[in-house]
Amino acid sequence: MKTRATLIGFTAILMWSILALMTAASGKMPPFQLSAITFAIGSLPGILLFIVRPERLKTLRQPFKVWLAGVGGLFGYHFLYFTALRNAPPVEAGLIAYLWPLLIVVGSALLPGEKLGWHHILGAIAGLAGTVLIVSRDGLAFDPTYSLGYAAAFLCAFTWAAYSLVSRKFEAVSTDVVTGFCLATSILSLACHLTLETTVWPESPSQWVAVVGLGLLPVGLAFYTWDYGVKNGDIQILGASSYAAPLLSTLNLIIFGFGDFTTTIGLACILITGGALLAAKDMVFRKKDATS
Repeated sequence: MKTRATLIGFTAILMWSILALMTAASGKMPPFQLSAITFAIGSLPGILLFIVRPERLKTLRQPFKVWLAGVGGLFGYHFLYFTALRNAPPVEAGLIAYLWPLLIVVGSALLPGEKLGWHHILGAIAGLAGTVLIVSRDGLAFDPTYSLGYAAAFLCAFTWAAYSLVSRKFEAVSTDVVTGFCLATSILSLACHLTLETTVWPESPSQWVAVVGLGLLPVGLAFYTWDYGVKNGDIQILGASSYAAPLLSTLNLIIFGFGDFTTTIGLACILITGGALLAAKDMVFRKKDATS
């Protein structure tokens, strides 16, 4: 059912909302090293499934364009995101990178069988406005000096939006193939780490727990449920609802004592939640006799 698939896809957004908290708890491991380890962990459940059910290995036999889209989406997004953070202030870079939900909603109009409504666009814009409130609490200053970082952040947003939209076009491709995408991303991240970074290992058991948790959930299971959601659910609702991730991430940090709840956060809650409900109005308020 389409509603069920949409809800499964939304679990990815819930998992991504704990990404910042778990990353902070993982210590000072450099980003590409962390990416290499967590994507390797994220591929393990799929590898175990292939061991138990080797007949499913045939799902990895996909055309080059499928692998290009999958690995390009996962690795390309993270490479560009890390590049943006290295070459621009994180607040501005993060905000530009979070244009991807809006790009997904607008870009969905190009997909076969999809109809883009005014409520989808307004819902996504409301979510973006709420995200602006969250990330700009200490002000925004777009300095041309950081043009390279800003450009990487925009390409980052475009890459994830394109990956999500193209995944919908490959809806016949089994989600099992995400295992291969994660493993390839881990290998490419390792190459970047060995080339660009100095290795730093976690200093305590709790940091290792956070690293493993990252690999199992926001940098693991989340990519499988997102793939299933965008292929079989309502991609427009998922796109607009994705702005819940930075909101929930901020609320998690507040709950665990890393911040304070303010009027600005409250207004962002209203904008993001209201925007998601507006985008999903056809699903939430559909007639009882409608089919999913």
